[in-house]
Amino acid sequence: MRVLGVDPGLTRCGVGVVEGVAGRPLTMLGVGVVRTPADADLGHRLVAVEQGLEQWLDEHRPEFVAVERVFSQHNVRTVMGTAQASAVAILCASRRGIPVALHTPSEVKAAVTGSGRADKDQVGAMVTRLLRLDAPPRPADAADALALAICHIWRAPAQNRLQQAVAAHAARTPPTTPRAPSARHASKGRTA
Repeated sequence: MRVLGVDPGLTRCGVGVVEGVAGRPLTMLGVGVVRTPADADLGHRLVAVEQGLEQWLDEHRPEFVAVERVFSQHNVRTVMGTAQASAVAILCASRRGIPVALHTPSEVKAAVTGSGRADKDQVGAMVTRLLRLDAPPRPADAADALALAICHIWRAPAQNRLQQAVAAHAARTPPTTPRAPSARHASKGRTA
């Protein structure tokens, strides 16, 4: 399985490609950052992120794209930029028919380090160890993108089995229709 991990951001959008399967050694195929100038117009920045991601998709041809799920932050401006870059990544992958998975930061940290509260240095150290690299990828956005790809490779088999079980259950269970309230329940609470 080949996965492009995307750590979305407008100034620095981390990207990393990992190949492998759960339970086997993984291989890093590429890592980097798509950068945009903070003083540029928002539209130009989004186009630059799109063009950068398209180059990564062209070069590496991933089977899946794993994007960090946007979470609430106190800084609204930061969360907006992250959400906009995330949407660009989802759009680029979807345009090509590549499945997209969203993973929360705590899911990624837990998958890679064993703790959902790990800090950036711990994530970088584990990414370095898991991919047998000489040094942690810099900046941290690049290491986070690789961590997203690793997380997806390790979690995808279990998620697929869960989705298949849910689909099988839904196929066996007839749909239910909501019942109208009975007269006894409908009149409760009314005073005559």
